[in-house]
Amino acid sequence: TEPNLQNIPMRLEEGRRIRKVFQPVVAGNVFLAADYSQVELRVLAHLSQDARLIAAFQQGEDIHTRTAAEVFGVAPSEVTASQRTRAKGINFGIVYGISDFGLSRDAGITRAEAAEYITRYFERYPEVRDYLDRTVAQARELGYVTTILGRRRYLPDLQHGNRAARSFAERAAMNTPIQGSAADIIKLSMVAIRRRLKSHGLSARMVLQVHDELIFETAPDRLQELVGIVVKEMKEAHPLSVPLEVDVKAGPNWYDMETMEG
Repeated sequence: TEPNLQNIPMRLEEGRRIRKVFQPVVAGNVFLAADYSQVELRVLAHLSQDARLIAAFQQGEDIHTRTAAEVFGVAPSEVTASQRTRAKGINFGIVYGISDFGLSRDAGITRAEAAEYITRYFERYPEVRDYLDRTVAQARELGYVTTILGRRRYLPDLQHGNRAARSFAERAAMNTPIQGSAADIIKLSMVAIRRRLKSHGLSARMVLQVHDELIFETAPDRLQELVGIVVKEMKEAHPLSVPLEVDVKAGPNWYDMETMEG
């Protein structure tokens, strides 16, 4: 705890040293890490059916660069590193129902700038705004929201007299279908992968789920076979309006890992 297993800080030397401690149980084995690429934003594109967002993912564009170009009114080739970073904050912030105050704090910009960026975002992705508003309204009526697989989260505080409690429930109504559906998808992939490992007689085993990432241990000579199974099942876990993409890397411990072709 503090940080927990899912938040070991890779940016810090201490975190990198801790990651090296995690090694395969069997000597000579390697770890495979398979990570969904921007799965929550892909789920948002699917749920909102926003044409621009769907097109960006279908065309394989860098979604943060695309958002920066849309929000700042420049060509994708002219997007600066700073603009992309701010667009990334907006993209992920939208999933969490971020406010102008929250974005200004996270991105290190003024509250007025943050409000302007959020306004521009919704001007360029209007179906996202409609979807979020519709989701909150429906949750207020039904008392709950659902994920892609129909799991429910009840939100009684949507009717709370306290504004802070009500606002928290509204943010939960916005992000639960997105985050919950992403969780549905990775759980489906885990079940499918487990089934394939058994049918192929692979001794590889699933070690850990970390947010949108799955960690496996395998013998080196079965690594490529494992990659093929894992990537296929993760990409095909659940049909969306946009493709699911998976990044894979492998190595002798949880830190020293090199990118592989999926």
